[in-house]
Amino acid sequence: MKKVVKNLSFWVLIAGILGYIFGSIFGDPSWATMKTPPNFYQIIVMIKSVFISALKMMIAPMIFFSLIGGIINIGEITKLKSMGLVTITYYVSTTIIAIMIGLTAVFFIHPWKNSGVTIKTKDTITQQKPAQFIEEGSNSIPVVIKKVFETALVNPFHALANNNILGIVTAALLLGMSLLIVHHTSNPLYQIVKDLNIVINKVLHWIINLSPIGIFAIVFDFKVKVSGDIFSELLSFALLVFGATMVHGLLVLPSIAWFFGKLNPIDLFKKTARPLLLALSTASSSATLPVTMQTCEEELGVTKGVSGFVFPLGATMNMDGTALFEGIAAIFLANLYGIELSGVAMFSIFFMAMLSSVGAPGMPSGSMSGMQMVLLAAGIPLEAIGILLVIERPLDTFRTAVNVEGDIIGAVVTQRYLDKREVT
Repeated sequence: MKKVVKNLSFWVLIAGILGYIFGSIFGDPSWATMKTPPNFYQIIVMIKSVFISALKMMIAPMIFFSLIGGIINIGEITKLKSMGLVTITYYVSTTIIAIMIGLTAVFFIHPWKNSGVTIKTKDTITQQKPAQFIEEGSNSIPVVIKKVFETALVNPFHALANNNILGIVTAALLLGMSLLIVHHTSNPLYQIVKDLNIVINKVLHWIINLSPIGIFAIVFDFKVKVSGDIFSELLSFALLVFGATMVHGLLVLPSIAWFFGKLNPIDLFKKTARPLLLALSTASSSATLPVTMQTCEEELGVTKGVSGFVFPLGATMNMDGTALFEGIAAIFLANLYGIELSGVAMFSIFFMAMLSSVGAPGMPSGSMSGMQMVLLAAGIPLEAIGILLVIERPLDTFRTAVNVEGDIIGAVVTQRYLDKREVT
C-alpha cells in the first residue's frame, strides 16, 4: 500500500479523476467563452498555464541535446563497422515497421472518428504558432519539399528561440554527426553533452513530479470545454495503441527473431521472461538493462562484446513502442481539437515521432518529453499532454516491454550475423 501511495502514476490518475468529477459538478461550459469567468475558474486556468509553461520552457533544450546525445551514443560505430551497420539497420527497420503499423491503425481503424467529442474554447489553435512545415491546402510535392527545407535550414539560435522543431532537429542532427566525425569519443564535449542531458532530465523530473496538480487543472478545464464522453475516447485510443503494440511485439519482432536470428518464438519468450517482466513492472528500459544483458549472454549465446554495444545503444535509440505511441497519440489529439490532417501531415507526424524517440530517456514516462516535439510539429496545444498522462503510464509498461524485446532480438540478430560472417 505504501508503494502505491508513493507512486506518482497513482496520484496522476487520482488527480485526473478528481478534475473530471469537479469539472462535471462545478464547471459551466459557458465559462470557456466568457470574457470574465469566475475567479475560481481563472485560478484553475492559471495553474494549467503555469504547468504547461514549465513544460514548454524545456522543449527546445531537451530536443536539441537529447538528439545530439542519441547520435553520439553511436560513438564507436565507425570502429565496429560490421556490428554497427547491422545493429543500426535493424533498429531503423523495426522502427519503420512500427510506424507503418501505427499508420495502418490510424488510417483504417481510427475508433475515435466522428465520436461527437468537441472542444469549446475562445482560444484558437493558431495562437500556438506551431512549427508546422506542411501548409494547409498545399498538395504540391515541390511546394512541400521547399517548405521543409526553408523551415529546417535556419539559424539554430532562431530555431531554439522560436521552438522551430524541424530547425532544432536539423541543427542537432548535423552537429551530432559532425561531432562524431571531428572528435574522438574521449573528447570532453561528449561528456558535456551527456551531463547537460542529465541536468535537463532532472529539471523535467521536477516538473513531472508536480503533474498531479497540473493534471487536475488541465482535466477540469478540459471538462468545461469539451462536449461528449472523453473517457470513452481515451479508452478506445488506449485499446488501439495496445493492439498495435501487441501486433509489433507478438508478431513482427518474433518473426524477425525466427527468420534472421534462428530463434523459435516460444524459446524466445521462455528465455527472456525475466527481463520482459521486469520491464513491465518498472516501465524503464534503462533499469532493466543489467538483467537484459545477463539473460542474453547466458541464455541466448550473445557475447559480451555484442551485448555491451547493442544494449546501451538500444536503450536510447531503439524505441519502437514509443514511436508508435507518439504517432497515434498525436493524430488522436488532433482529432479531439478539430485539426484536419492530410495524409502527408500524418506521415510527417510519424516521422517526427521516430526522430523524437531517438535519445528519449529510458525511464518511466520518458516519452512525454519527446511527445512535446510531436505535438508542436502538428500544431496541437501542449495542454493535450495532460489528457495523455491520465492513460499514458499503463500503456508505458507494455511499450517498454516491447522496446526491451526489440533490443534482445537486435542483439541476437547481430550475433548470428557476426557468427555467419566468421564462418564464411
